[in-house]
Amino acid sequence: MFHGLDAQRLVALFLAGWALFNFPLLALWEHDTDVFGLPLFPLALFVVWALLIAALAWVMERSAWREKRATAADRKD
Repeated sequence: MFHGLDAQRLVALFLAGWALFNFPLLALWEHDTDVFGLPLFPLALFVVWALLIAALAWVMERSAWREKRATAADRKD
């Protein structure tokens, strides 16, 4: 199902999520600061989580689109 670059991108997303939600990087956002009236730490967690989901959706949709295009090309032959 996942070959080559798609599999590498999924592994990279997993590792990025693991690193971003691990202690040393989480400690960067642990301040008593507000952004638009929201505490920085929960806001940063939500933004990183949303970006990881968006990147995962992009990789999955792109992979499905490529498979669909390859299947259509095989049917023409």
